Amino acid sequence: MQHSNAVNRLDRLPISRFHKITLLAVSFAYFFEFADINTFATTAPQLIDLWGITVDQIAYVTSLSFVGMFIGSVVASTLADRWGRRKALIQTTLCFGVFSLASAFAWDVVSLGVFRVLTSAGLSAMTVVAVIYVNEMYPSAVRGKYQAYAIVIGICGTPATNLIASAVVPLSDWSWRLVYLWGSLGLLFVLFTRHLKESPRWHESRGEYDAAETVLGEIEARVAAEKGPLPEPAPPIDETRPAKASPRLLLKRKYLGPTALLTVLWVTQTIGFFGYSSWAPTLLAKEGFSVEKSVFYVALTTVGAPLGSFLASLVTDRFERKWCLVAFGAVIALCGLLYGLTFNPALIVVFGFLVNLFERGYTALGYAYSPELFDTRGRSLGTGVSYGLGRLSNAAGPLIIAALYHGTGYQSVFFFIAGTWLLGSLVLAVFGPRTRPARTAAAERPRAVV
Repeated sequence: MQHSNAVNRLDRLPISRFHKITLLAVSFAYFFEFADINTFATTAPQLIDLWGITVDQIAYVTSLSFVGMFIGSVVASTLADRWGRRKALIQTTLCFGVFSLASAFAWDVVSLGVFRVLTSAGLSAMTVVAVIYVNEMYPSAVRGKYQAYAIVIGICGTPATNLIASAVVPLSDWSWRLVYLWGSLGLLFVLFTRHLKESPRWHESRGEYDAAETVLGEIEARVAAEKGPLPEPAPPIDETRPAKASPRLLLKRKYLGPTALLTVLWVTQTIGFFGYSSWAPTLLAKEGFSVEKSVFYVALTTVGAPLGSFLASLVTDRFERKWCLVAFGAVIALCGLLYGLTFNPALIVVFGFLVNLFERGYTALGYAYSPELFDTRGRSLGTGVSYGLGRLSNAAGPLIIAALYHGTGYQSVFFFIAGTWLLGSLVLAVFGPRTRPARTAAAERPRAVV
């Protein structure tokens, strides 16, 4: 039995410049993930006029994008275990940047659809790796808060993209391409790579204790130079090196329950959120609002997104994350339903603002909650598969929404979306485990030996 005690050594570190630079790097990746994820939704109304594409074609492109997200999530869980969290984060961020750039040169709906599927795979893969990376690099007592802080900064990419789109899309027949060019700026993530450290916990999980010791020593030296002498960590717990994780691992009782629960969480979040965000501009335009007004109204509502992530940062480590998720999901269902029941521009903006506020808070809470349900051995695989299945579920979501819209009208879409949020909240309330006691115990261990 051998160990470098990574968990306890990282847990007793004070927040320092090292943590803040890591936060900035992850936030940058999140910013352009959120900037890029809605680019098709903001350009679709214009492409209906330019290329004559239909609502059904938009549904197919959107559906296939979520198939790409599923593939990206599952592949990311393998890459994060095989390459390491740092390298996987870099490669997946560059992947979505390259294919977003390619989208700017699409010549028809088929080529654009292919590029969007590949972009979506990169986006989802990056998210899975970033969630795991933050979970493993920050002290357990504050990792939820810093996960939320990263999204506070990153989510600004959504209103930024929508505002840019509302300004540039109407300019000419080709200016919609600038929206995808904007999304491709995630390629500049390479500027942060030299500041990122590999997760010592990943090295330990592979039995690479010397490498873990080297990384821990470098991190501790940087923190100590800024903050002074560090407290002694809690003593390590002897444990046998875990065997290599395989997909069959998730069939074991220890991992099956959390994976199933998180699959429900991400299925309902994905259908509920993307059913709203991906369709709002197009449905408003179909209901008589001009393209310019529909995109502008949605852009105004997304201003609530960064505030929602900040709200999550205030509650995520203070209260039980499970009950925060339940409460946020119920509020989203109510506000989303009210959004669909009004055609008053002011109320559309107000209720849309509240949907974005609480949904982004929900996402930040979910990113912090998900990896906590697994140990190091199952964390990457369990997080990636459950997140990927959530994204895959929305391959059917746009088709359901298109059928509802054609069959029973605009408002039925929002009854459906509200129902998905309520279902997710109910399942979490009944089956979701609490994680705060474990975080509290981990935070108190270093203090006992200082």
